[in-house]
Amino acid sequence: MQDFAEYVLNLGKAARKASGQLAGLRGDVKTTVLKKIAAAIRANRDILLAANAEDVAAAQKAEMNPALIERLKLNDKRLAAMADGVEQIAAQIDPVGQILEGYVRPNGLRITKMRVPIGVVLFFYESRPNVTSDAAALCIKSGNAIILRGGKESIHSNLAIAKIISKSLSESGIDPATVQLIESTDRALVPPLLKLDKYIDLVIPRGGESLIRAVVKESTIPVLKHFTGNCHIYVHEDAAKMEDQVRKICVNAKTSYPGGAVCNAVEKILFHKDAAAALLPKVCADLAAKGVEIRGDDRTRSLYPSAKPTEEADWPLEYLSLIIAIKVVDSVDAAITHINEYGSHHTDAILSNSKPAIEQFVTRIDSASVLVNASTRFADGGEYGLGAEIGISTDKLHARGPMGATDLTTYKWIVTGDGHTR
Repeated sequence: MQDFAEYVLNLGKAARKASGQLAGLRGDVKTTVLKKIAAAIRANRDILLAANAEDVAAAQKAEMNPALIERLKLNDKRLAAMADGVEQIAAQIDPVGQILEGYVRPNGLRITKMRVPIGVVLFFYESRPNVTSDAAALCIKSGNAIILRGGKESIHSNLAIAKIISKSLSESGIDPATVQLIESTDRALVPPLLKLDKYIDLVIPRGGESLIRAVVKESTIPVLKHFTGNCHIYVHEDAAKMEDQVRKICVNAKTSYPGGAVCNAVEKILFHKDAAAALLPKVCADLAAKGVEIRGDDRTRSLYPSAKPTEEADWPLEYLSLIIAIKVVDSVDAAITHINEYGSHHTDAILSNSKPAIEQFVTRIDSASVLVNASTRFADGGEYGLGAEIGISTDKLHARGPMGATDLTTYKWIVTGDGHTR
């Protein structure tokens, strides 16, 4: 595979052709093929686990970060979750053809705004092979063709999953080019791929910040970004009355996923000065007991001396590991100002029983997801009832937050007259 320009051009042409068939598929046909894919994932357990074992062995040999190896692994539980996710997407209402609004003009013209597929999606992603089936299922449901570019660390797993999906599509009479996986891990094919604006309508990069910035720099296709998850929890002054909740939520938000290596893990906790004395040492001790490294500003360290001192570079940083930075603030306004300045507009939470404070926080925090008295780990397509997500957009156009099938659509205007002329 040396002529990358020709290879990616053929991918784009095939995807564009497949998208034409998809746009006209009935909802029940899409539901049937998604159920077939879910069943095939279950039926091919041994093949999928064997392919994944190759990837895991290679990652261990390359001494990859243990947290990333954990994300890479498939097992019976994760395979079942993959199949369940596809079935959940299958069971959702088909977004294509939904009427967003409709009205009649004074001259009798009927104006209708109808939801339609975007067309062809190019998707970059890393590590977790379950993302292959999630992304494919969401695009099938929304009537889009997809070109998948996974990371080299999961190439065998991704190839095995894509083969299962392709077979299910073919057996259902659907163009297998609906879902295409790029089989080469050579980075040389990426620049020509990102210039196929004639055939590809949207690029979604999901991975490290360096990947996303490289895609944005190279692409002539619109890019929907999934930037860093520098997520915050603000513990309001009245939270001392809800100590158990605060401690459980803070620990869950940081440690519920191995190594803390997910974009919705909390990276910073801000304590109101009037809640800090009662809660901050206990939360820090709870986190430290789970192996979390605590960093803190001067006021934090006065209450929890074991904390390492923070530097300015800590505040905008997404750790993606068992490290957390803690700061004491004077007010909800100070917390909001800090989060909006240093956060990544991904997910932020407030722990409070004060309605005015909650309203102020929810209204003024400029993030895709704002949670009240809940862990940041709930910022997830599955938890939001989307079945899965193709990414968590930190952009504001055209989608924001966890992206399900509906977020992979756009709309068209249908104007109906009766011999009208202008």
